[in-house]
Amino acid sequence: MKTIPSSQRSQPHIVIVGAGFGGLQAVRALAHAEVKVTLIDRQNFHLFQPLLYQVATAGLSADEIAYPIRSIFQKQHNFEFILGEVQSIDPVTQTLCLPGQQISYDYLILAAGGMTHHYGNTTLKEHAFGLKSLQDAVKLRNHLLRQFEKACQETDPDLKKAALTFTIVGGGPSGVESAGAISELVQLLLRKEYRCLDAGDVTILLLEASDRLLPNLPADLADFALKTLREKGVQVRFDSQVRSYDGKQVMLANSKPISTHTLLWQAGIQAAEILQAFPAEKDRIQRIQVLPTLQVPDSPNVYAIGDGAALLDEHGSTLPMVAPVAMQQGVHAAKNILRQLQNLHLLDFRYKDPGMMATIGRKKAVVHLKGLSFKGGFAWLVWLVVHIMQLIGFRNRIVVLINWAWDYLFYEKTVRLIGPE
Repeated sequence: MKTIPSSQRSQPHIVIVGAGFGGLQAVRALAHAEVKVTLIDRQNFHLFQPLLYQVATAGLSADEIAYPIRSIFQKQHNFEFILGEVQSIDPVTQTLCLPGQQISYDYLILAAGGMTHHYGNTTLKEHAFGLKSLQDAVKLRNHLLRQFEKACQETDPDLKKAALTFTIVGGGPSGVESAGAISELVQLLLRKEYRCLDAGDVTILLLEASDRLLPNLPADLADFALKTLREKGVQVRFDSQVRSYDGKQVMLANSKPISTHTLLWQAGIQAAEILQAFPAEKDRIQRIQVLPTLQVPDSPNVYAIGDGAALLDEHGSTLPMVAPVAMQQGVHAAKNILRQLQNLHLLDFRYKDPGMMATIGRKKAVVHLKGLSFKGGFAWLVWLVVHIMQLIGFRNRIVVLINWAWDYLFYEKTVRLIGPE
């Protein structure tokens, strides 16, 4: 096994695990420091996860929401990238094990993010679709398109109905956005091309275990989202807790089963496996309990950020698992490491909430920014600008803008290929 000890380096070695929003911001914050920065990820690209549902519903291609990591940091001279998956971390010896090599660190930032949480339900893990990676998105897109092909050839009306019943579980932003996008994929395009099917053949269900959508947004915005989804033909059912799913039927706690061949699980997230294995105190979804400085207790040279870190805000609530939290924490962790190197007092993290937003399809969105609420077309424009500006790489911004403009004007989606997964 190849070993890279930190003692052989002339500069402090800072290792960052995970190339998500938090990891990238941490690398950038260290660009001009006299340190060696190593970023490790099992993919060679940064993924803009908020737009995964657009890939899954044929609105964007995979390369439009991903950008090569080496290209992002090609001008940062203290940067090194390692493609690989961290198998274990030993905070005592300050080493990480990857296949075929061991890496030592002086400081470590854990930014590995989260993964789908099925709450121990093995039937959901085995049969439901998730949406956390490009592979997930492409797999779901292929499945959705295949269901229409199968339905055209199906003679049994019950099987046809099940094939064309698309069920989303979770009434948060991800579930709402996915439901709206699937509805538009069906209404604006597929029904025009699949003349073998009737409009009444398709059913889109959004199941939510509580009594409202978008719990982190004001009630009037949640009500607008509900009204808009129903106008788009989405059936929203509250107080609908999923018990199990075998690939053919969803079993609910308080109502009769639903026959469906598609279940998209958007109702849970937990810390990534490598974070779950790290020896530290965790919360109920396996996030590492961090100090206000973002340090891991008993490991002062280890920081945890983003979806894998649990930290309370000034109101006593755990910070949400959203990109702005990860991005701000990435910068803060990097700055605190630099302060450690200078033997300065470390600063506590304070989250500056930029607001929340969700799109409900074409020309419809809800936005809550700095105490102000917007909904409808103007909110959709705000959502559009924010997401395009956050995309990595000028080329990606232009391509996404052109695609969305084309789709908006001509009701056309171009990525309708059933390809390899």
